[in-house]
Amino acid sequence: APAARRRSTTRSRAAAVARTGDLAVLLKAGLPIDRALALAIGNVEDKAMAAQFGAMLAEVREGAALSQAMARRPALFPPAAAALAEAGEASGALADAMTRLADMLERAAELRRTVSSAMIYPVSLALIAIGVILLMLLFVVPQFESLFGQAQDRLPAASLAVMAASRFLREWGLGLLAGLIMAGLAAKGMLARPAARGALDRLVLALPRIGALVRNLEAARFARTLGALVQGNVPLPAALAMARRTVANSAIGDAIGRVADGLREGGGLAAPLAEARVLPPIALGFLRTGEESSQLGPMLLRLAEVLDRDVRIGLERLIATLTPLITILLG
Repeated sequence: APAARRRSTTRSRAAAVARTGDLAVLLKAGLPIDRALALAIGNVEDKAMAAQFGAMLAEVREGAALSQAMARRPALFPPAAAALAEAGEASGALADAMTRLADMLERAAELRRTVSSAMIYPVSLALIAIGVILLMLLFVVPQFESLFGQAQDRLPAASLAVMAASRFLREWGLGLLAGLIMAGLAAKGMLARPAARGALDRLVLALPRIGALVRNLEAARFARTLGALVQGNVPLPAALAMARRTVANSAIGDAIGRVADGLREGGGLAAPLAEARVLPPIALGFLRTGEESSQLGPMLLRLAEVLDRDVRIGLERLIATLTPLITILLG
């Protein structure tokens, strides 16, 4: 059920990205909001999605603001989307706000696709390796073991180790599988606790290569959302609180939350984030330059592009390292 919900949310967000782009183009062409929304909905093929967008159109025709209709549908739109739409409505530049929103959502979706596509090959290779090893230990090795008979004491240590692993897996395999399932459920319950989740996220950030990749990935999401909100005239404290929700790593999210609290009390942005040491150094340089030049929004969006490039390069290097390791294990 959780996997089905995740797939449904993914499809919903993908539909929202496409329809937001359509809506931005139609509003730029001068169409009224209800007409533009009706035309955008006409491109929705999935009936369930069309029903959700249809209800949204009905609310707008009844007098609700577009931002309110978006805020009532978190499965379709992230909180930053409603905030951008609200700022555009307040400034009378809804078309520009929707264009900015469409660009933000599309780039975020492209980054997710990049990460997902890059991991397909190593994950598939790992699954094949596990399957082949299980096949060898459960079915092939027992046949050779019976052939050797009493000559096992003259076999090399490596052969004896393989046969011992085969016997262990055949005798205790079901118990081992049950133990792994129970351990997985226990770990899932433990990670539901904030303290345990925070410890794991801090450990991930400390890992070589993977830590830098996760840090750049989270910083790219954060910078893109915050930059779009700032350029959409959303107040910085509110924009920072919303951008924090896009950060999955709790260690980075907690640090940003503390900075957001300090910002409401009149503090800055770059200096507290530098003290927290959760963002990559390049991000801090962009933030300082943006604050000093009063160009925080454009600098954040530029930072997101740079970090996207670094994430792609980091993924390529990680896969280049993982692939031969998995191949050696398979051999």
